[in-house]
Amino acid sequence: MDRTPKQPQQRPGRGRPTVQIVLTDEERATLERWARRRTSSQALALRCQLVLACAEGLSNVQAAARLGVHPATVGKWRGRFARRRLEGLADEPRPGAPRRVTDEDVERVVVKTLEETPKDATHWSVREMARAAGMSRSTVARIWRAFGLKPHLVEHWKLSNDPQFIDKVRDVVGLYLNPPEAAAVLCVDEKSQIQALNRTAPILPLLPGVPQRQSHDYTRHGTTNLYAALNLASGLVISQMTPRHRAIEFKRFLARIDQAVPAELDVHLIVDNSSTHKTPAIRRWLLAHPRFHLHFTPTYSSWLNLVERWFAELTTKWLRRGTHRSVGELTGSIQSWIDTWNDDPRPFVWTKTADEILESLTRYLHRISGTGH
Repeated sequence: MDRTPKQPQQRPGRGRPTVQIVLTDEERATLERWARRRTSSQALALRCQLVLACAEGLSNVQAAARLGVHPATVGKWRGRFARRRLEGLADEPRPGAPRRVTDEDVERVVVKTLEETPKDATHWSVREMARAAGMSRSTVARIWRAFGLKPHLVEHWKLSNDPQFIDKVRDVVGLYLNPPEAAAVLCVDEKSQIQALNRTAPILPLLPGVPQRQSHDYTRHGTTNLYAALNLASGLVISQMTPRHRAIEFKRFLARIDQAVPAELDVHLIVDNSSTHKTPAIRRWLLAHPRFHLHFTPTYSSWLNLVERWFAELTTKWLRRGTHRSVGELTGSIQSWIDTWNDDPRPFVWTKTADEILESLTRYLHRISGTGH
């Protein structure tokens, strides 16, 4: 087989002609390997995808639309590849002093960070890596920053074991992206055991160069429970605070929603799998109110319920640094914040489709399937 690439041809037409990309089998295999290899930089992977798209006969505009870049970017790498083939996809040398840290040095730090741990710690620090690699701390920090490595951070996650996970994801996301007509879609949950906390010393105010200061210890003055229903379309919140969170309180909150939502609308509620949402009393209430429809999120998947995003707003903007000397003061404070929110409600917009969520989860499961955990 002839592996010599054909001479680039130009597409006839008006304006600047477009260089046609014709690949050898070896070039195509290399580009596809670089594009999907996990160790490739994002920039190199994107350039490979651009060239492969051009080789399909796509115009700069079509390739740009597929990959989410500007057509000028496609034109740049189309031309670079036509002139220098695979070597043209590398970054050109930049002006300035020559590099003192080689690619091998960078690779050594990255591999050491990903595959090893220090003897006396669970993760690397900049100081320890600099000592182990024989580099300066600033060099290690630059390498980590360039590759997005943050050994000091850890994120927690939990996979759902719900046997109906896929069906529930499609059901809830379908409501978000294509809500039914003549219906209200409400995201419902309860924020339980909100504590009325008062600091043991006065809070010192914010000053130039000095953050607000408060004592680390506090006095507890009781708790309250907040039920909230976030309207998907408007962002308005229906709320109710109770001293306890049992099925009977949830039933009263359903009656509160029933009063607040116009009678001509169906009501679709997105709720979690709490046992208080499934008792015989709740089922009887739902049978007596046929316009209500419950949609359950999968277990361990509270991120699917948009009211959790609203609870995060309440916590970070109001509760975390608030002080309250009684439950009554706490409930009044929360209600004041909710009233302010409802004066200018801001709906949260869901963007990912169910297929995108499931594909993302599939990729993650493939990554962890060989870890042995």
